[in-house]
Amino acid sequence: QVQLVESGGGLVQAGGSLRLSCAISGRAFSTYSMGWFRQAPGKEREFVAFINWTGGTTYYADSVKGRFTISRDNAKNTVYLQMNSLKPEDTAVYYCASKGGSGSYYDGIEYDYWGQGTQVTVSS
Repeated sequence: QVQLVESGGGLVQAGGSLRLSCAISGRAFSTYSMGWFRQAPGKEREFVAFINWTGGTTYYADSVKGRFTISRDNAKNTVYLQMNSLKPEDTAVYYCASKGGSGSYYDGIEYDYWGQGTQVTVSS
């Protein structure tokens, strides 16, 4: 059974930082690309960041480029999202997901396993 468990969310002031972690079990982690998505209240889920299976390729949403960094540690079966210079508009539930499909990295439908989400709240 594949499980993804996010941690590291919380309440932070604007301009602060948080580091999200996502631990995966039940899947050969090192052979799958991973992504982070987020969903704010009343809004659709949106792509945040992607990292391929080697960690050599990353993509970011324009809204987080230059502030967020995705990384992975295949030895620990964990993917991370370092979030700096946080803004109130970054407030959302953040989800990590494992990409089993061969389609676009920014399309949630290409990801077949998801975590339960972790809340990030940025106060102004």
